[in-house]
Amino acid sequence: MSPMLAVPTALRPRYDAVPAARIARSAAAAQGAHLDLGQFHRWFAWRRAAHPFRVGTIPFADLEGWYTEEGTGNLRHHSGRFFSVEGLRVTVDSGPGGWHQPIIRQPEIGILGILVKEFDGVLHCLMQAKMEPGNPNLLQLSPTVQATRSNYTKVHRGADVKYLEYFTGPTRATVLADVLQSEHGSWFHGKHNRNMIVETTDDVPLHDDFCWLTFGQIAHLLRLDNLVNMDARTVLSCAPMTDAEAGTSALHSDAELAFWLTETRSRHDVRSERVPLSGLPGWERDTHTIHQLQGRYFDVVAASVEAGSREVAHWTQPLFRPRGQGIAAMLTRRIDGVPHLLAHARREGGLRETVELSPTVMCTPDNYASLPAHQRPLFLDLALHADPSRIRYQALHSEEGGRFLDAVSRYLLIDADETQAPLDEPPGYRWVTPGQLSRFIEQGHCVNVQARTLAACLTAAELGDHG
Repeated sequence: MSPMLAVPTALRPRYDAVPAARIARSAAAAQGAHLDLGQFHRWFAWRRAAHPFRVGTIPFADLEGWYTEEGTGNLRHHSGRFFSVEGLRVTVDSGPGGWHQPIIRQPEIGILGILVKEFDGVLHCLMQAKMEPGNPNLLQLSPTVQATRSNYTKVHRGADVKYLEYFTGPTRATVLADVLQSEHGSWFHGKHNRNMIVETTDDVPLHDDFCWLTFGQIAHLLRLDNLVNMDARTVLSCAPMTDAEAGTSALHSDAELAFWLTETRSRHDVRSERVPLSGLPGWERDTHTIHQLQGRYFDVVAASVEAGSREVAHWTQPLFRPRGQGIAAMLTRRIDGVPHLLAHARREGGLRETVELSPTVMCTPDNYASLPAHQRPLFLDLALHADPSRIRYQALHSEEGGRFLDAVSRYLLIDADETQAPLDEPPGYRWVTPGQLSRFIEQGHCVNVQARTLAACLTAAELGDHG
């Protein structure tokens, strides 16, 4: 009797550790196959000089393609696409704390994607020198693709989005990361984007505004002010990580942290309701701004934009302009030799899940300058007056330049001790390891965009730790 023939299995491994190891190897590579960092800066200056970029604020009446909706006062685009500016009412059942504010509603899901390819055995990222009207220096380093659905379906009747086919054609590239992530919960209502990293072996044509960099080169650039944009930072935070913590312990198990976040979300009885922008309590509109009556938080303004390198060369749009520079700081400690970060389960009115993990401190300090210490955000004074010797990482980074004007925050990683940040955390805070934070990022809608920036900057901090 002949032996039975083996039946080929259709099963595949559920997890492939190889991409994470290859990304780690690229993160250790400070020299690229195409550009060194000096050549990159010369290339970036060349791209800055190649196109005219002009942005100025204008009266709302001069917005082209936008209108004020009758009855609500909401700002809408004539196409019915892109985004709208509406009012939001946030109510909190458990005590005081409700508020009203303008909010950006952009229900469509965009693509933020980095295309990677191997050169000389090392993964390189295809990055773009992209102009955004709200960036303080206009041109910043962005992902390969950074486009709303309205952009890439060409509602604006502009040029095609370059390299889009690698992110929309399932056979064109191998997916290394693909996860839906929230955007700024203080300024967007329920907004999220698809964060993607895909790999190709194609012979990719290189357009003028694009360059290849290793993950390590980008980590070096993250140490510079206002160079790597928010969209690139959030995609980088989603990159698969090697399990450097395998076999180690943490102050809290993964299951305990998941329980804590879920339980925190269930306890927060927060409801967000869209309301008309006109007559919004505590806010008023004049010819040039929608602003809070005490001059706090942010303004809504209108802008006229000229950008020779964009799919459309001229347009106008509303932008949110914060009042003052923000701060986003994560306290760090080694607990029995294991690195930990102090995360805050923070409530934001525009988040779909109400609460996400945020930096230890995240606010605009000017909004609290007149308050006594006990009414200021926890750990704010520690972050503002940190001993320079304890600052592992700091840089100024601007937020999403397509919707926010000059929205800049100081990002910090600060070593703390038991007297400053005890192991017995205050309510709403938990010590997590970098690996645990990465696990939450992989799940989507668990870690806010500011904490994801700091996760992306951890590699840059390690470069500083090693000189």
